[in-house]
Amino acid sequence: MPETAFSSDMSNISAKKISVSSDDKWDQFAAKKHLAAEVNKTDDPAVALANARHVFGEHGGVNMCIEASATFTVMESETMRRMFAGELGPDRDFFIYSRHFNPTVLNLSRLMAAMEGTEAAYCTASGMSAISSVLLQLCSSGGHLVASHTLYGGTHALLTHFFPRACNITTSFVDIGDHEMVEREIVQGRTKVLFFEAISNPVLGVANVPELCRIAHDKGLTVVVDNTFSPMVLSPARLGADVVVHSVSKYISGGADIIAGAVCGPANLLNSMMDLHQGSLMLLGPTMNPKVAFELSGRLPHLGLRMKEHCHRALVYATRMKKLGLKVIYPGLEDHPEHALLKSIAHKDYGYGGIMCVDMGTEEKANKLMNLLQNCSQFGFMAVSLGYYETLMSCSGSSTSSEMNEGEKALAGISPGLVRMSIGYSGTLEHKWGQFEKALAQMS
Repeated sequence: MPETAFSSDMSNISAKKISVSSDDKWDQFAAKKHLAAEVNKTDDPAVALANARHVFGEHGGVNMCIEASATFTVMESETMRRMFAGELGPDRDFFIYSRHFNPTVLNLSRLMAAMEGTEAAYCTASGMSAISSVLLQLCSSGGHLVASHTLYGGTHALLTHFFPRACNITTSFVDIGDHEMVEREIVQGRTKVLFFEAISNPVLGVANVPELCRIAHDKGLTVVVDNTFSPMVLSPARLGADVVVHSVSKYISGGADIIAGAVCGPANLLNSMMDLHQGSLMLLGPTMNPKVAFELSGRLPHLGLRMKEHCHRALVYATRMKKLGLKVIYPGLEDHPEHALLKSIAHKDYGYGGIMCVDMGTEEKANKLMNLLQNCSQFGFMAVSLGYYETLMSCSGSSTSSEMNEGEKALAGISPGLVRMSIGYSGTLEHKWGQFEKALAQMS
């Protein structure tokens, strides 16, 4: 695909077909790069989203149109040749085929780039497709990654089993909070990527993004951060990360009705991922449906409001549960080991995340609590995933982290009785708290 498919000012580029040469265009972007970087470091994500270009519908509608076409026509045969030669591309509103680029999906990508403060973004069919595509682009056969040992189970399985078998790519897992260990596991000349979650799934450890980026960049590594648990709360790219990935299915969607992902990062990386011959996104084809992109574009503007309520209720519930004597894990509590760290790197006013954990000690007690919370008091639902307006609960060790063996779970701090709760915002706070107390009273 053309090298100018993504620009370094992607969130604000004009939709008009322009006639300046590719070299001139890149010179213009280069001149603005420093200023753009300074803006990205200071912008509140909600402000960045509000400042992104608004795309109107074909007939002046306040909402953009859904471009459902799989293929696109040209007015002159020479235009198609120039598009395949890389002379014309989506940055000038020229499209070939929706597996490559689609206008509706590209608009969502611009919004994601604005929110995360990156030059570009590409939206995919799932979070796992986003993670696998970016890592396959950055690592070749024989390559090596350093990754946190506390990861979503699917990601852990990808790195532990699939990559070594299918791609000859190996991973050293580390305690991401032990910076000496991180540095020690980097193999000079072979390690290509440092990968971790900004807030880890499910034990809610907080990564020191600035310091980890310093360590990785000193060794020439690319830093890839999964920010699924903390959109709006944290902006890893503004803290130094090179690439940010999302399972958009979670908080960004908010409705538990969409599967989607996103890769946010430098324009040159995204362009390489869309290369006709060597691009992981281009050749593996994890294409987002434009109808899904349209839905998500309408949900991003109120993500900030939703996150504030998720986070507010999580903090209130975690505080009250702790006072009741429950073993609670939540980075908003002052006794959490990374509370001060998160407070220092998080955006103000968004809180500390909408996920909390209660450790019931055994799987039997965890299952009993969840059964009472769902079937006796209607506090929430026993379901995986997160970011829904209802509270979702799961016993992590036997569900979303079940891909890990017992030793790996112990190393990650995942006890058999750990209940992960994605706190929703339906009903009033006090009404839902009453439902929790009702269920807890029946535990004895």
